[in-house]
Amino acid sequence: MKTRILYGKPVAEKIIRKLARTVDEITKQNIRPPGLGIIHAGFDPASRIYIKNKQQVAQASGFYVEILEPDNENQLFDAIEYMNRSSQIDGFIVQLPLPPLWNIDAVLEKIEPSKDADGFHPLNSGRIMAGQNGILPATPAGILSLLAYYGISTSGKHVVIAGRSRIVGRPLSVWLSANHPQGNATVTLIHSRTLNPENYIRQADIFVSAVGKPHIWKLKHFKPGAVVVDVGINRCGERLCGDVDSEGLEGFVSAITPVPGGVGPMTVASLIRNVWLLYKRYFLATPGFFNNGKTGV
Repeated sequence: MKTRILYGKPVAEKIIRKLARTVDEITKQNIRPPGLGIIHAGFDPASRIYIKNKQQVAQASGFYVEILEPDNENQLFDAIEYMNRSSQIDGFIVQLPLPPLWNIDAVLEKIEPSKDADGFHPLNSGRIMAGQNGILPATPAGILSLLAYYGISTSGKHVVIAGRSRIVGRPLSVWLSANHPQGNATVTLIHSRTLNPENYIRQADIFVSAVGKPHIWKLKHFKPGAVVVDVGINRCGERLCGDVDSEGLEGFVSAITPVPGGVGPMTVASLIRNVWLLYKRYFLATPGFFNNGKTGV
């Protein structure tokens, strides 16, 4: 058995090219482009790299981008209010992590749900839980697009997810277990308090890891033919590595995402697509705008 490498870059590029063509068609009709807002609070150096990447991809797609960098928690709430009211911004994010002791729940609840590009507002999380058409967080959305691109079905499969964060594990588990074409899986969610996690991982047809610990999962954890999706991005000496130690997995698992170059590009592309979906839903769908938003993306 040859192990397929599930590269994210070609999938992300396909999404971005399609968005760019559609945005170009819209702007030629003198309609404003979609607007992405990014609020960066704190001084996490990795966040600056992620923000720059998101900015570049969005601008390459023809989006308007605005970045605010508040210095304290009060300024952060002011920045959120500004984004909520801005007529140029269709979706925005508060880049995580926030500085220690800042109230992340209070911050996320201040975001207008119709502009919540990350899908973290409790209302949008609740819509996903209820099976409604909410905004799925970018990383889970990217994972689903990646699996679909490579023809990997989730229906009837046992999916094991390591990590229960609101960013990846919890929303992905809900979506995969729901009754729709990218769901219908039996889902097990394991976490830091799970006893003997290897017992669950060995049962997985599809395994997703989002725990942020370098090379915690090894060959002994997987069953033959499993699909392995590695969300972790960790520092291993001078290079980046995932949660999964890929040594010995070639020819043993059926498919695996690389780190870097797997889920990462999909997360960025999915964020940009989320902004597009909000733009289409709340701006283009307004009576009188561009065929009621029926653009096909």
